[in-house]
Amino acid sequence: MSTLFVTATGTEIGKTLVTAALCHELQAAGRPVRALKPVLSGYDPADLNESDPGVLLASLGEAVTEETVAAITPWRFAVPLSPDMAAAREGRRLDLAAIVAFCRAAEGDPLLIEGIGGAMVPLDDDHTVLDWIAELAAPALVVAGSYLGTISHTLTTLAAIRGRGVAVAGLVISESPESPVPLSETAETINRHAGPLPTILVPRLSAGPAPWRAAPPIARPLGLLGK
Repeated sequence: MSTLFVTATGTEIGKTLVTAALCHELQAAGRPVRALKPVLSGYDPADLNESDPGVLLASLGEAVTEETVAAITPWRFAVPLSPDMAAAREGRRLDLAAIVAFCRAAEGDPLLIEGIGGAMVPLDDDHTVLDWIAELAAPALVVAGSYLGTISHTLTTLAAIRGRGVAVAGLVISESPESPVPLSETAETINRHAGPLPTILVPRLSAGPAPWRAAPPIARPLGLLGK
């Protein structure tokens, strides 16, 4: 693995948990790994430990400070809206070229990049997260929920990603609070229509500190640790 981009079918699906679980699993196997969360909205500096970059830093065993958060998440916005809207509230504008350059500067070691929102979330007036992924030419790991409607959302996301020529490394189905059917049924239906791809099922994990420690293996099923 060189670079893997973790995206999703929407917001609050489980990207951060999955990225943190991957960091934890790879480190436990003695593999070096780095993680970035370049863009974040809904950021409150008073809640560093609970922020997405705070969770990623904790999963890597690194200190969570304003400096370390800024190092992996340089574009932070206070309002919990899409990046383009959150930036506009602060009189700012995201620059896709700058975001891509930041990610490329971190390449070299195995690198996980966590996106923001879903794959089609706007970054600015002209670009979406999918444009970001395509510019990096990195394979995408798609995180989906198990709520009613997720099958359509997931198939649409997969089609959009593949339509841009981006490789799909795998699919993680993270159990939503209200799942109408077992995770296995959701996965079976998605794979029947999208074609077989590595699919990992992540059940609801107990609330509390570091729930990513209890996640099932993700790296190995994706082939990141060999067979």
